Amino acid sequence: MGLACQVDFYVLASPAQSAERLACRLAMMAWEQGHRIAVLTATEADAESLDEIMWNYPAGRFLPHARGQAETAVPVSIETVETGLNGTRDLVINLTDQVIGDPDRFTRLLEIVPAAENKRLASRHKFRAYREIGLEPASHQIGK
Repeated sequence: MGLACQVDFYVLASPAQSAERLACRLAMMAWEQGHRIAVLTATEADAESLDEIMWNYPAGRFLPHARGQAETAVPVSIETVETGLNGTRDLVINLTDQVIGDPDRFTRLLEIVPAAENKRLASRHKFRAYREIGLEPASHQIGK
């Protein structure tokens, strides 16, 4: 058995903070560290919106990305719940309310927790679900 997946929850302090922009910053840092990243969105519309943001954020930087699993050569792929996750990635940034199944197939899992209360409830459920399968999620506060 390989090493267990490292799970990190990034908790946004304010509704003004963008989960998508944080996903872009985290993806940029992960790419610079040599990771192959999948960003999971709930819907095709969310994937399209994130794709637009990634072209322009972070400002002055380019994050090589593509939509869908077919683009295995690109460091960052934007995927949806409907299509599932690409097995060639080692790090997942989850922008959905759903628990990532079988997280041990990845080395890292980054969960972004928006400030909206209904999203926080979904994130608490995910935190408990990962603990129940033996993972020890860490929590990081973003902003004040």
